[in-house]
Amino acid sequence: MTETPPPRRARAEIDLGALRANVRTLRARVAPHAQVMAVVKADAYGHGALPCARAALEAGATWLGTATPHEALALRAAGITEADARVLCWLWTPGDPWAAGIEAGLDMAVSGLWALREVVEAAREADRPARIQLKADTGLGRNGCQPADWPQLVGEALKAESQGLVRVTGLWSHLACADEPGHPSIAAQLDVFRTMLEYAEKAGVEPEVRHLANSAATLSLPETYFDLVRPGIAMYGVSPSPEMGTPGDFGLRPVMSLKASVALVKQVPAGHGVSYGHHYVTEGETRLGLVPLGYADGIPRHASGRGPVLVGDRVRRVAGRVAMDQFVVDLGGDRVEAGAEALLFGPGDRGEPTAEDWAAAADTIAYEIVTRIGGRVPRVYLNESDG
Repeated sequence: MTETPPPRRARAEIDLGALRANVRTLRARVAPHAQVMAVVKADAYGHGALPCARAALEAGATWLGTATPHEALALRAAGITEADARVLCWLWTPGDPWAAGIEAGLDMAVSGLWALREVVEAAREADRPARIQLKADTGLGRNGCQPADWPQLVGEALKAESQGLVRVTGLWSHLACADEPGHPSIAAQLDVFRTMLEYAEKAGVEPEVRHLANSAATLSLPETYFDLVRPGIAMYGVSPSPEMGTPGDFGLRPVMSLKASVALVKQVPAGHGVSYGHHYVTEGETRLGLVPLGYADGIPRHASGRGPVLVGDRVRRVAGRVAMDQFVVDLGGDRVEAGAEALLFGPGDRGEPTAEDWAAAADTIAYEIVTRIGGRVPRVYLNESDG
């Protein structure tokens, strides 16, 4: 049987070899003190949760992290067992499937008493203790328990543990400004976290893991490593922020390349409007190339007139507005044929733009660029086998 050729219209090529190498680089950075949790929320930041989870585990990650319980349960349903990896999910809402999480052996984050009550009730019904991790709000101001409420949450969790209803497996928090080197909130949050850890452990909590470090902290703040680090965007070879450096500065390689085939090339006269609103008008006679990707595919409309694309051997800019399904580039006098490759972003090996370049063009962050690439764009996996 012959392999199905990759789609020509558009595709996101996902280099699993690069992902494995990134995980190994991150493991080496935190060894021997900390384990690595591979964060695969939001469909692995747009890269494909299951293939990326499996590749990360092959490279030595021992935990997986998701935002929602449904993401975590999908990993278990796909065959990633408790023996393969612990899975932590942290964004729960009232009425979420706690019982299913218990049965699947998930580690479930608890940030408040309402969540503890729901998971305890589910554990009673399941007749099996729930694995829970208490999350502290050390200053980010999103999810997590405030320091003032921490004693009550810890006390109630220990009470449930003494009744055999839960096992408190982790204590953790999240940093607000780890991607801004030297920001005063980093030291302040670290101090609060240590204080809250000390309180919980003196009260009797014996966690399997304590963790605080996201990608930025994993790359730059060894004092935040504790027992486990949680790299997300770094695992996919994207820098947490331009201020910190490029992926290459940390020995990381971008995993996703976004490509399309030029759908049409045509000659137009000077003064010809391009795309909605005619925000771009040709200065002279020129060739226009049509790229069959648009904001329905995740191409940011905010990058209209600015988004960079490698066509032929030159980087061009989006001419006029990005539409729902397509955008245009001005090819000038270059001889480009329909079917030629348009490379929106990749590792940069060929001089092509990177996800960071698109982020700059759209006034956003590279996280959003890779995560927003929609389901209409097929993922094509490269280097699926390790070695």
